[in-house]
Amino acid sequence: MDNDAQGTPPPPDAPDKEKMDQIRRRRLEKLSGAPTAKTETPLDATTAQASSSKPSTPPAVKTEEAPKSQITITKSTPPSTTPENPFTKLTSRPSSDAPSTSVRQVEAGLLKRLRAESDEQQTAAQAPPKRVSTSAATEDISEYEHRMLGRIFRITLEPGQKVDSQNHKLIFLCNLRSELEEEDAPIKLTKDRLDSAIMEACSTVPGNKSVLDYLLPCWKRTMKELNGLRGYVAGKDAILREAKRLCMSNCIFAMEMPELYGREPNPSTDSLTPYLLFEPAEDRGICPDFLAEAISRFYDDDTVKPMLTKAVTGLSLKLSILTMNDNYKPFINALKQICQFAPLVTAIAEDPLFQMATSAPGIEKHTLLGPFFRISPLQPEVCKDYFVSPNSMDTGHIQTAQESLRLTLHNHQKDLLDIINQFVRASPSAKNRTLDWFAYIVNQNHMRRALRPDPSQLSTDGFLMNVTVVLDGLCEPFMDSMFSKVSRIEVDYFRRRPRVEIKEETKLNADQNASDEFYELEVEGTSNFISEVFFLTLAAHHYGSEATNAAMKQLIKDIKFIKEKLVEFEKERAKLTSNPHELARFDLQLNKYNGILEKSMQMKMAIEGVLLDKAMQTKSLLFMRYVTVWLLRIAAQSDYTPDTTLELPLSPQIPDTFRFLPEYVLEDIVSNFNFILNFVPEVMISAVGDEIITFAITFLTNSDYIKNPYLKAKLVTLLFHGTWPVFHLKKGLLGDSLNGLKFSNDHLLHALMKFYIEVESTGAHTQFYDKFNIRYEIFQVIKTIWSNDIYKQKLALESKTNTEFFLRFVNLLLNDATYVLDEALTKFPKIHDLQIELSNTALPQDEREKKEEELTTAEGQAQSYMQLTNETVSMMKLFTKNLSRSFTMPEIVDRVAAMVDYTLDTIVGPKSKNLKVEDPKKYYFDVKTLLSEFIDIYLNLGVSDRFVAAVARDGRSYKPENFSNASRILGRFNLRSNEDMAAWSKLISRFAKAKALEDQIEGDLGEIPDEFEDPIMAILMEDPVLLPISRQVVDRSTIATHLLSDPKDPFNRTDLKLEDVIPDVALREKIQTWKAEKKRVAREAREDKMDVTEG
Repeated sequence: MDNDAQGTPPPPDAPDKEKMDQIRRRRLEKLSGAPTAKTETPLDATTAQASSSKPSTPPAVKTEEAPKSQITITKSTPPSTTPENPFTKLTSRPSSDAPSTSVRQVEAGLLKRLRAESDEQQTAAQAPPKRVSTSAATEDISEYEHRMLGRIFRITLEPGQKVDSQNHKLIFLCNLRSELEEEDAPIKLTKDRLDSAIMEACSTVPGNKSVLDYLLPCWKRTMKELNGLRGYVAGKDAILREAKRLCMSNCIFAMEMPELYGREPNPSTDSLTPYLLFEPAEDRGICPDFLAEAISRFYDDDTVKPMLTKAVTGLSLKLSILTMNDNYKPFINALKQICQFAPLVTAIAEDPLFQMATSAPGIEKHTLLGPFFRISPLQPEVCKDYFVSPNSMDTGHIQTAQESLRLTLHNHQKDLLDIINQFVRASPSAKNRTLDWFAYIVNQNHMRRALRPDPSQLSTDGFLMNVTVVLDGLCEPFMDSMFSKVSRIEVDYFRRRPRVEIKEETKLNADQNASDEFYELEVEGTSNFISEVFFLTLAAHHYGSEATNAAMKQLIKDIKFIKEKLVEFEKERAKLTSNPHELARFDLQLNKYNGILEKSMQMKMAIEGVLLDKAMQTKSLLFMRYVTVWLLRIAAQSDYTPDTTLELPLSPQIPDTFRFLPEYVLEDIVSNFNFILNFVPEVMISAVGDEIITFAITFLTNSDYIKNPYLKAKLVTLLFHGTWPVFHLKKGLLGDSLNGLKFSNDHLLHALMKFYIEVESTGAHTQFYDKFNIRYEIFQVIKTIWSNDIYKQKLALESKTNTEFFLRFVNLLLNDATYVLDEALTKFPKIHDLQIELSNTALPQDEREKKEEELTTAEGQAQSYMQLTNETVSMMKLFTKNLSRSFTMPEIVDRVAAMVDYTLDTIVGPKSKNLKVEDPKKYYFDVKTLLSEFIDIYLNLGVSDRFVAAVARDGRSYKPENFSNASRILGRFNLRSNEDMAAWSKLISRFAKAKALEDQIEGDLGEIPDEFEDPIMAILMEDPVLLPISRQVVDRSTIATHLLSDPKDPFNRTDLKLEDVIPDVALREKIQTWKAEKKRVAREAREDKMDVTEG
């Protein structure tokens, strides 16, 4: 420190010797100790005259840098040879009967005297004496004591000595010298007088500076000397330990009782906080040795602990107004150093200020650890610096900025994890308080998963992302690749007064009342640490990373909307050119929206940078794999691990421990894996396990375990994303496992078909459109696995052993093919007409905009439906090639024939003229490819006479000219081989023969009596049955086909199953008799006609 600094106010007036004695006695009373015995002598004339001299500024002390010390926690006590020092209990609080005002008055007198003597010393202008080299082996201990204390504390008893041998300024202790002279004692510095010496030296520090500016360098020099002792020390260690003890004691006094040095209490100078921000090796930095010594006094002095916790609180308070753009690193380093001392960490955690927030936003600023976790590149001020002018940044610059952002964030999150690890390991109390803090964070941020969360009422994305990553890090020690500790995660956690609140959360398969009743029954016991951290981390993912991901999706939508609006606004500029005032207002508003757009883009880029962090997602993936295995164990009530096989189907009785879990347990697994598969698939290449495939197949097979239809659909999406080609993997990250894993071979196809049927009705208002998206993804997964013959055999087996199930699947497949193709192809005439209208340059602007909007809508619909058409037709081609018999069963053959006939009529018949549009490939429409696919279906099914007959009796769409047109197109564009063309021609001939036979039979029968006609299909019934409730008679094939799509009686909408219908045997016999009679009459008529012709 520099006591001669320019512009600093003079120190307080110093008291005379008598008053110094009074100060000492009062100080000892405060410490509950006895004063050092010494001879009292009255003031002489010389002393009195010196005390009235004109004051001057005392010499300054120049600090020197001390080396870093090792962390050594030792509780030092004065050696037995040292008399009891009054500072033994130095940090006891002053008694109420010792007013601080009196102390300050006498201290001021002391400083006044010191300045007076300093003036007299400056007039002498004596040069510093030369240092006399003395051998360490021969130096007397008293000489060593005098020399070392003077060097450490930079004090002197010689009035003419201004600086030491290294030109460091020294403080002359006039009062101490006077005492020694009065007692006729040697004029030397001793450890017995060191308390007075330090106090007198501290009293010279200017009021606007902290006493620690002087004392901390003294501490560093003391520790340097103490740590440098080697071999036989001959009492030197006792001197240095006393210096160390008194130096620490005065540091504590400087913070807790500044009035002892004649100073007014001042929060800006009476705090350790600023010194924690210095590097420990700096003169004014707080080193580990200092903290160790202070902590060793916790049990003897009740003021030390609050002093240190107050200093940490000060760090937190200062950091709460900073961002990652500011110099935040010293705060992190300071807390990391503090966390090396378990007793201090425990004290911090137990401090009331550790958790003082009363709201989600307040956690970040008003809790002790909050400001440290608040530092993030997602702070708006930081986003702005990383992504300047986001509208003009190219991809390369954006990626570079994001990489830089991630690098900074990595280091910060690693520091945070180190800090939290120290907190949870410090003591049971610190661990529990830390877990409580994390629990408060997740419990206060439930609304982050609302449809439109209010950011002002919630914690920020950056804060929650840091929390999530740190909790992932806490889980790492128990997440081994063998899942050996998964059994430690307690299933009854939520019934043991859990920290994580789930009362308001939607449950996997239970309503609110049932959930409340279940959780009201508490289970005895206390949850272990692994369970606590596991469920905290799971909640943090839901409210943290998953909510941040949702925020990014919303930002993308908002950015698109704002950009569209800005384009519309710009179109209005021309209308305001004649009105400068309105134009200025317009520009003001435009700039405002441009500012919002820029901030939104900056935040989006920053969030992408954080979420696309491969290291972070790798840890997240590891955690979610553990959640997956744990959830499968709960559902299956087994000890499942990925190296074992799960038995399917699961029990029809859903375990309560599964039913009442919060829905986000399963949702976060799916969302996390889907995100990784979409955006950072390389993370999964070395980490993918069988458990994720087992997970998806299990809950698709046992879909009744999950109540939310959208959550079930995400399981299909997970498999779908896993089959996307990525890098060298043509079948995606999961494709090879789906083909080779026995569990997949046994259960996947059935699970996909089952869910294909279930999504026909989800209960949601968007179910009609949702089912097409889900089925599209199912098709993609099936295409990936279809090269494996095992799956073809499985489908054939389903058609034989589970016929009703298979027929429902095929019926829905036909429904979809018919609907989506019809919807797609009906959009093309409209698109064609709109394109022609828009080519008219004379079209008014308003009408043009309206037409353009209609065209955009029609094009979007055509694209969606055409993609679904292509996939559905592709599936039918695959299935019919290997399973033609299954697709020509009596229950569905007429539907199959009607579908292919209708499609052929649409693409080659008269309607085909309306399918001409500009750039048909834009809509995924290639009529030649589509025709060729349907020819394949015809040829695949043509091996069945039942199919040929069904085509021929299709009264709606069977047209011989359509087959001729198809043959002409195939030949003109050389779409098929000669062999295929020959087979196609042969099949057309078979259709013609069958049609002739069908027409003959229809002619033979003539008019069908009403009682024999099916009321739904208006055809002759072959196997009439009575519907049990409505009492209507229909043909068995008709009601069987109806029930494939709708399990209701078509006449009164009551539930109906095919096995409930009642055969009408009498009516069937009447129909058969009538048919036989009609055929006999027709045959005889033909024979008679032939006889007449021959005659």
